[in-house]
Amino acid sequence: MIPAIIIAGTHSGCGKTTISGAIMSALVKRGLKVQPFKVGPDFIDPTHHTAICGRSSRNLDPYMMKEKGVIDTFRQASGGADIAVIEGVMGLFDGLEGEDTGSTAHVSKILGCPVILVVDAKGASRSVNAMVKGFATFDPNVKIGGVIFNRVGSKRHAEMIRQSLMAPAFGYIPWEKNKSIESRHLGLRMAHETSAIDEFRDILEENCDIDAIIDLAESSFNERYCETEGTSQAHPVRIGVAYDQAFNFYYADNFDILRRHGAELVFFSPLTDSLPDVDALYFGGGYPELFCAELERSPCRADVKKAADSGMPIYAECGGLTYLSESIEMDGNKTKMCGVIPAETVKMDRFQALGYVDAESTAADCLLPRGTVYRGHEFHYTKLHVASDVRFALELKRGRGIEDGKDGIYIQNVLAGYTHAYFTEKLALGLVHKIRSLK
Repeated sequence: MIPAIIIAGTHSGCGKTTISGAIMSALVKRGLKVQPFKVGPDFIDPTHHTAICGRSSRNLDPYMMKEKGVIDTFRQASGGADIAVIEGVMGLFDGLEGEDTGSTAHVSKILGCPVILVVDAKGASRSVNAMVKGFATFDPNVKIGGVIFNRVGSKRHAEMIRQSLMAPAFGYIPWEKNKSIESRHLGLRMAHETSAIDEFRDILEENCDIDAIIDLAESSFNERYCETEGTSQAHPVRIGVAYDQAFNFYYADNFDILRRHGAELVFFSPLTDSLPDVDALYFGGGYPELFCAELERSPCRADVKKAADSGMPIYAECGGLTYLSESIEMDGNKTKMCGVIPAETVKMDRFQALGYVDAESTAADCLLPRGTVYRGHEFHYTKLHVASDVRFALELKRGRGIEDGKDGIYIQNVLAGYTHAYFTEKLALGLVHKIRSLK
């Protein structure tokens, strides 16, 4: 197992994303091969990690993946890397329904990783160390190896904090008002839209002890055992994956598990490309509402409709669902989409659903075998106005879905819902088998 460190925060907004990315960048600058990870179901932070490290960032989510899945993903993704940096989610101890499950602390205990706690020091001095003491003693099974104090006002401010330290301080980051990543309706800006982390790296290197961070990562990692699944030897199926600025919310593990079960993935851009020569299509989430005009003009829109009408299997999630709908209305302007799903999409002013999903496929004639059970996540600002006769393939024990705990509209061989699924073996195998049977 490689050395690893978790960068956690006292709360959301304390600066852990910018600091995590800057640490990754500093380690890469030193010539290390850095494997990045993100705790939780987030899609946006991993785009920054991947751009910085040149290695695909992976999600570690104990709720969706179970504890063994966290270990398996960590082991498999870390091959060939020198060090792993794991960015936490929310505050260190914030888990599902106020419990430990799914928290950054939970992942720390699963993997045995030490934690560096990011503390926002703006507006306080000695009091921040009282906070650190509380975090350090709250759960004795979580090792907080040190602290990075963010938004420190001056050298004098840093010295005031230093007088009563309760944990080793790896750095005191001065407040740089314009050196953070901006947000919008689904979270932070994507990696290709900002250079804030690159600009922040030099600040971090000047004010943090990178060698001490490396030493902590190397100090206390516990070996864990996991088995790696073999690769299917069955005849491959070709799945076209929509991947561009409009569609890029995917779990990297989903790609891996599809490949293991015999899928060849062909990436294309619905913004600019015609459909590739494939057996099925996979549309993930993203920001199609920001590219409505381009998607309406693209030749891909008509190609998708034609493919669906001819019986091609199509699996779509969230942004992919809205792209398959009749239209997207945003700020009073309506643009045509693929028209595969009998529904109209409206972009709302506040989020319509946010949280984990427990789903079960209950339809006998859709892409997923009946009884397929899996977990995922939903987060969207759009609302669907559906036709009265639509059929739903998914019953949600947890989550809102398209309406009233129902998700996954299915028509012919199309399945489209709001749930971002974390693929299980049964889900991936059932999907690939269905595509192969229809090929």
